[in-house]
Order: sequence, then C-alpha cells, then structure tokens
Amino acid sequence: MIFVTVGTNEAPFDRLLRWLDDLAREEVVVVQHGPSPVRPVGAECVAFMSFPEVVERMREARIVITHAGVGSVMTALLAGRRPIVVPRLRRFGEAVDDHQLAFGRRMAEAGLAILVEEPEELATAVARGGSQIDARLRSDRRLVGELREYLATRLGPAAPGDGAAGQPARKHVYREEGRGEIPSAPRETGSRGGER
Repeated sequence: MIFVTVGTNEAPFDRLLRWLDDLAREEVVVVQHGPSPVRPVGAECVAFMSFPEVVERMREARIVITHAGVGSVMTALLAGRRPIVVPRLRRFGEAVDDHQLAFGRRMAEAGLAILVEEPEELATAVARGGSQIDARLRSDRRLVGELREYLATRLGPAAPGDGAAGQPARKHVYREEGRGEIPSAPRETGSRGGER
C-alpha cells in the first residue's frame, strides 16, 4: 500500500495530488487530501484522519509520500518509514514561505527522507520501492545547531531558565511581518500539576 498525506494545513496541495495520477497503480493508494478538491484517479481518498489512523496507515504502508511538514515527516520516521517528501512551495500558494523546501533538503541530506521536487522524480522514487528506517533517531549535532539557530532567529535567544528544571520558561514572542509581536500561547497545567 502507498499512503499519501498532505497533513492538516489549511492550504490545498493540489500539485502533489495531481502528480499521483501519473503513478502506475499495482497496489492500493490511500490519500489523505485535506481541503483539496483534487482526487487522484483510483485512490481511496479521505479528507482528514485522526493521528492514530495516520500512524497506523504509515506502519502498514510500503511507501509513505508526504508534504515536508515536520510533524508528518517525523511521524513517518517514528513509524519506521523513510518518507518520500514533496515540499509545499510559496509560489504555488501552498505555504507562507519555502520552509518545507529547506527542511526537505536537509532531511534528504541526512538520509532521513527522499526528496521529490519535480513530477517525474515521484514515479522514480516510488518505482525504487519503499524504505524502512531505524526509528531510533540519533542526535545530529549540525542539525540540532541549525534548528537552534533557526528558533533563535524566530523567537529570540534563549533566556536563562528556558528548559532548566525547576525554573519557569520565558514567555516567547514571535514576530510576524506586518503584524508586530504575537505572544505564544500560555502553557496549561494538567490535573497532576505537570505541563501538558
């Protein structure tokens, strides 16, 4: 089975869904298509799935094809699948910027994903077959450093106490072009007194 997910983004990802029509169909294709009106020919289509359903489908699949969203890619990896990733792009109105392209390229460089940027690359990636991966991901110092740098540029440098046991975390604020500062959502406390 080939499982395709476009994630829970409110923007349609018609480009990826149209590319699926060019795949040879010798097995079941299950597509979580989100808000898109496009339905790939011959595929089982569903708008959205619960997180447990997505995990189950990824574990069952021979191949996972996904947008290059961090959550979807990490879920595939933890389900033991090296995903084929197709980044959403700003120029097509699929994302607010090209962060998925940068993330997809970095994951491919690390050997954790198969990056597809052109329609003909998708058929080639699928023809090569599925790929399982050891889900025990090890720390990649360079990747951790890049993520830390990216977050610092978006949220500001870490304050003393951020992430330290027993010290309150600083209230993060991010800046959005044309909208000024927007505080992050406050953390909720569960019934046991711990953070959720």
